[in-house]
Amino acid sequence: MSLLEDFSDILQHDKPLAPLTWMNLGGPAQFFLEPRDQAELQRVIVCCHENGIPIHVLGGGSNLLIRAEGVSGAVIRLANASFAELTVDGTTLRAGSGALLSQAISISVRAGLAGLEVLAGIPGTVGGALKGNAGGKSGEISETARSVTTMTAKGEIVTRTGDDLSFAYRSSNIAEPFILEGTFQLRSDDPDDITTRMRKLWIMKKATQPLSDQSAGCIFKNPRGQSAGALIDQAGLKGTRLGGAEISDRHANFVITHDGCKSDDVLRLIDLVRSKIAEQFGVDLELEIQVW
Repeated sequence: MSLLEDFSDILQHDKPLAPLTWMNLGGPAQFFLEPRDQAELQRVIVCCHENGIPIHVLGGGSNLLIRAEGVSGAVIRLANASFAELTVDGTTLRAGSGALLSQAISISVRAGLAGLEVLAGIPGTVGGALKGNAGGKSGEISETARSVTTMTAKGEIVTRTGDDLSFAYRSSNIAEPFILEGTFQLRSDDPDDITTRMRKLWIMKKATQPLSDQSAGCIFKNPRGQSAGALIDQAGLKGTRLGGAEISDRHANFVITHDGCKSDDVLRLIDLVRSKIAEQFGVDLELEIQVW
């Protein structure tokens, strides 16, 4: 019996994780917990820390591939409404980490606040977006983020602002395992104008990305000054398929999955792409998705 049995109300053993990810692949979690509030999350974290139980934080599952053998330790998801509150005060949006990024964008647009609409079409939660500095050609979440409240592996609460909060391409200095909330400084604008800009971005994404297929986000980070998708395309790898995993014909930095696809199919395809790109262009592609 694990020491997490004290949390039997929110604990599930061998919970299938595939349905909780966009790729719908992979094995179960040894322990799966969805704390109901911050105090309960704190108790769970302290229990894991004191007993050497590894922690994995699951957000929207849009940027994640889980191996077939599953995940040992505790997988914790902040899916309760208490972690997804969204409030507007003047031109400041306060967003719980469990809120979907799309919901944060919607509430800001309805309030006539601009700044987050550049992230339209990016899936996942606010917490995941902050951790990985989500963005695209039109902008990144770091441009409006002003503070981030986190919880350490020991259950301590830390708020990062100013120089203590920094972002880079698809990364941040947020080392704590849990993001609790973020605040965003936006600017007043006409809701119709914001919506028009957002629709244009969405149309561009639909035209260039395989949104109707089962896939995660971009598989690889763009090398400095280059496009990972363009390199994969130039290498003639579009449409390459291993098992049930295939490089998208629409956007070469996406892997789509077919019936019967296994996590190992995606991993083998990733290895093939990295090998080919290194051989042809001398570029070492770095993963943008997480692999558990």
